[in-house]
Amino acid sequence: MLEAWGAHLKSARRRSEHTVRAYLAAANRLIEATGAEDWPELAALQATNLRLHLAHRRAEGLSNVSAARELSAIKAFLSFAREQAGMEDATPPRLRGPRVKKGLPRPVTPDDATNMADLVAISASEAWIGARDRAVLLLMYGAGMRIAEALSLKASDVPLGETLVVTGKGSKQRVVPIIPIVREGVAAYVEACPYTLFPDKPLFRGAKGGALGQGMVQKAMASARKALGLPDTATPHALRHSFATHLLGAGTDLRSLQELLGHASLGSTQIYTKVDAAAMLDAYRNAHPREKD
Repeated sequence: MLEAWGAHLKSARRRSEHTVRAYLAAANRLIEATGAEDWPELAALQATNLRLHLAHRRAEGLSNVSAARELSAIKAFLSFAREQAGMEDATPPRLRGPRVKKGLPRPVTPDDATNMADLVAISASEAWIGARDRAVLLLMYGAGMRIAEALSLKASDVPLGETLVVTGKGSKQRVVPIIPIVREGVAAYVEACPYTLFPDKPLFRGAKGGALGQGMVQKAMASARKALGLPDTATPHALRHSFATHLLGAGTDLRSLQELLGHASLGSTQIYTKVDAAAMLDAYRNAHPREKD
């Protein structure tokens, strides 16, 4: 059953590897907790069974956010199970998840973004590694790419032009503009890289020549934000948030921003309007004379 579920997530649903792992783990926990041995037994599970399972998970220390994700994964799995069992109604049992307050993304300022990119370059153990890390950070801030998207680029993608086709979540492709500073940063890395960059291999290489992992980029950025006195929220993903927030503040419309970010729904993009409003309110509070009375 898990094998069939995993194959469905990858092919029909086109979920990312991270999502597939999480959904498979949730499905496995449900099967073990309920003892269901086939699709009909899974399809017969009721809301009371799910409540009991989630109660045990919460007792293990699961947070509201994690519990909500677990429930979402379970509902998707049970819907698939009901289809496999031949039921006409594939709707899973109705069960309300915990309330989750959606926090606002915390962008960094344009100066902080460029300062971090420059600092990782001069702080690296070798010049080419510094050029590599700077190029990755510039792709996230200058092109709004997720860290996984930046690291999935192939050597055949360079030299970069004015635009780049990026494959994001769910294998959805989008076209992103590449500004000069990003093109120059990537070109500097390519020139400095000591390894042969074969067209079908990853563009960004680790110190030993293998594909660069996200952990190394996160580590470099953590050191940079500490040196600059920035908060822990200044993560690689915050650079993507900054890209979106700064474009919106400059007048970019939501539909265009949605396309640039690769969001499936406009609702995911609309959160940035709240971020921009929060920034304006902070500016008002800091500048308005009556606010200081």
